[in-house]
This record gives sequence, structure tokens and C-alpha cells, in this order.
Amino acid sequence: MSTVAAALRNAAARLRAAGIDDPAGDARRLVAHALGWPPARLVIAGPDPLPPEAAAPLEAALAARCAHRPVAQILGWRAFWRHAFEVTPDVLDPRPETEVLVAAALEGTFARVLDLGTGSGCVLLSLLAERPAARGLGIDVSDAALAVARRNAARLGLSDRATLRHGDWLAGVSGPFDLIVSNPPYLAAHELAGLAPEVRDWEPAIALSPGGDGLDAYRAIAAGAAAVLAPGGVLAVEIGPTQAEAVAALMRSGGLAGTQLRRDLDGRARVVLAHRPAPQGDGL
Repeated sequence: MSTVAAALRNAAARLRAAGIDDPAGDARRLVAHALGWPPARLVIAGPDPLPPEAAAPLEAALAARCAHRPVAQILGWRAFWRHAFEVTPDVLDPRPETEVLVAAALEGTFARVLDLGTGSGCVLLSLLAERPAARGLGIDVSDAALAVARRNAARLGLSDRATLRHGDWLAGVSGPFDLIVSNPPYLAAHELAGLAPEVRDWEPAIALSPGGDGLDAYRAIAAGAAAVLAPGGVLAVEIGPTQAEAVAALMRSGGLAGTQLRRDLDGRARVVLAHRPAPQGDGL
């Protein structure tokens, strides 16, 4: 009978042969998943026999990973900010760099927040969990993604403060909002072919690229944001590393001011912020 340690070695070898970037790490996560254990338990349970009931789920998980299905989709969840979020092929796999968007949004105060292209809801729900008095609206064009976001909201106890509805960016949205956030599709069409298969083949294309130069979503958001932001309200968007100047220019052309940049841990441009100017007094 195979032991847990042998299962780990065999899993890592199989993943390595399939060209997986972190075969040992993924093997630990998938074996633990098949066993229903936290990964840390594998260290002390190495000599133990692999329970027979774990064989089928482990084989299914390994076959999926060898086909480059993302680990988060196999496990069904991804840790993001302070919570675990359900992940399916209908939503983007939440990425650590998107936490820069959450952190930037939390620099200010807000009572009402709008998340455009909410996907799994990870950004909106993370913000609402941090601000118990705030309420939010999440918009997405994908009904399947909205279903995932609703399940995440329910599991986190945020359904009463998070409204999730179908929509196309700002069409039909009325404010005012203190904060608008978005992690929109921003890859240019020519960049799709160069993506890792985990992204290119398994994540929703509609959430990765709008086609063309990758800026269409920012054009739509920047053109309408000022109309639904409260005076002084902030727009914060995640961007690709080369898009900061173009996105900031779109914000300014939409009547927003004070554009600022936030970088990720690798020093890459990651978030652009701007605000709706407060009205000036009439003076004397």
C-alpha cells in the first residue's frame, strides 16, 4: 500500500514531467486536498498509508493539474486579502497583485462603493469586510461570475451589504459613490498568445482582454466615472505594468483629477487612482 510520502513523491514527479512550474508545492496542495487535510499535516503523516478513499480524488486532481488547470480551480478556492474565495472557470483567479488595489482603496474613507467587473467579488467583498458600515454594488456582464460572487458574499456574511447585478460597466448605474474600484480586462489582443496555459486555457477570456490595445474598459469607466462619483470620490483601477500613463490620461480627460500611482511588491505600476474634484465655492 502506498504511503502519504510516496504519494507526494509520485505526484511531484508526475507534475514535473507535465511541465508544471512548482511540482513539489502543487503536489503538497493536491495530496492534502485529496485527503481533506491541511498541508502541514503531511509532514508528520508521511509514513502513514494513503487511505484508499483518497486515491480517486488524488488521481482526478493530478490529471487536472497535468492539463494545466489552475490549482485554485481544482481546490475550488483561493486565499485573497483576509479571506478564502470560491474560484471557478467563470471568474479570474484572484492574484496577489490585486491586493494592491484593495490596499489603495482602503487608504480613504467610503460608505458606498462600486466594483466594476466584480468577478468572484474578491475586491468588493474584501473592502466591505474591512468597513462594516459600508455598502457596495458589484457589476459584471457574466451571470455565471455573479453567481460565484453571490456565493462568496453569502459565505462571508455580506449578502445584506453587497448588491450584485448584471451590467455593462457604468451603463444604467446611478450614484453617488464615494469609491469606484475595478480590475478590468486589460491585456492587449496580441498578449493573449503568450500567456501561461493556466491562464490562457482556463480563465475566462472576457475577463482577460477586451481586444485591441487593452484600454477599452478604461475608456468606458473613465468617461462615466465622474457622473456617478460623489464630489471628492475616488476611482481606483488595476492596470497592466505599461498602462499607467495612458490610463491616467483617460481619467483626466473624463474630468477626474489628482492621478496617483501605486506599485506592487515587484515595483511594477499596478493601480492608478484619481478623484472627482469637489466644487469650488462662489467666492466674493
